[in-house]
Amino acid sequence: MGQVLDRIMQHADEIRSEGLVGDEQMRLSDISAKHLRDSGIIRMLQPKEFGGSEAHPREFAETVMSLGALDGATGWVAGIVGVHPWELTFFDTRAQEEIWGDDNDMWMASPYAPMGVAVPVDGGYILNGRWSFSSGTDHCGWVMIGAAVGDKDGNRTGQVLHVLLPRSDYEIDADSWNVIGLRGTGSKDLIVKDAFLPEYRTIDADIVLSGNGWRHAGRDETLYKFPFSYIFPLGITSSLIGMTEGALACYVAAQKERVQVTGVPIKEDPYVLFAISEAAAEISASRLALLETVDRFWDKTDRGEEISFEERAIGRRTQISSAWRAVRAMDEIFARAGGAAVHLKTPMQRFWRDAHVGLTHAIHVPGMIYHSAALTQLGGDPQGPYRAMI
Repeated sequence: MGQVLDRIMQHADEIRSEGLVGDEQMRLSDISAKHLRDSGIIRMLQPKEFGGSEAHPREFAETVMSLGALDGATGWVAGIVGVHPWELTFFDTRAQEEIWGDDNDMWMASPYAPMGVAVPVDGGYILNGRWSFSSGTDHCGWVMIGAAVGDKDGNRTGQVLHVLLPRSDYEIDADSWNVIGLRGTGSKDLIVKDAFLPEYRTIDADIVLSGNGWRHAGRDETLYKFPFSYIFPLGITSSLIGMTEGALACYVAAQKERVQVTGVPIKEDPYVLFAISEAAAEISASRLALLETVDRFWDKTDRGEEISFEERAIGRRTQISSAWRAVRAMDEIFARAGGAAVHLKTPMQRFWRDAHVGLTHAIHVPGMIYHSAALTQLGGDPQGPYRAMI
């Protein structure tokens, strides 16, 4: 294990138990947030000059998976918030100094969807809007969010920015998160009213999405040349696979001494044994497929070779199929877990709820990605929305 994961595992039992607290409070508990902060997981993709470790994305993914297997919401927050330092590296150095200068453990929430409008004014923009699904936001001092550039009347022009705002410039709607799963992520709505946004706290989203952020920022490390379309989904899918691993571990532990109403021990039921092995194999395959793509993309990037659109599309297809494959496997064992598994006091039902809600995230929707991956393999050239997030 890496040092970050070692520090996390020292508090594994407490992180597990705090998952119930987060589920009830609908926010990551203060204790869980402290363990994340102390572990350094949010700084894994952060530049070294600001106290980061510039870790290999595979190490980040494996750490998030292990954390997700302890508690789904905690892994989810780490997987999302942990990617933002990677992108901040592409912003103006003034923005980096502003956020990390006094505290290199400063956290940034999101989301990237351009739910608000930024109207140009002298020196920057005036920003207004409401953003949903800001995971971990109660523990963040800044946000990195998407904003559509508007004209003087506030009409969207088609350009999209990623922008940075301090906690003083937005309001968190405390009553906006009441859901069936990933409750502990506290993914609440943010409200921005007439906030001034300096130009240096913005970056054109196309620069990041196209994979040219490193050129824009003058970076040459392999980590920052990695495609955004794989780094961003990586943290989310890694946490989801971790949840299914956590559910499997709960299932196996519960079945060891379980006896059916017929008097037959579960360990003597060949059908249950088959289900355990099949689910374990499918979840393991999901993990390995995700990590293999990370390694392959890293090696190619490290050699100075460009990852083609077709490769990125297939990589996203693999990432999405890994998520769905792992959740389907989890469903097979949950259906055979017996009535005890549905009690709220058991962690398995929380893993099940969290994983299913995690599967609804936009990066796990297969339609357009599968379409684009197949079309490129047939010699086609996807356009418009079929190139989004690839």
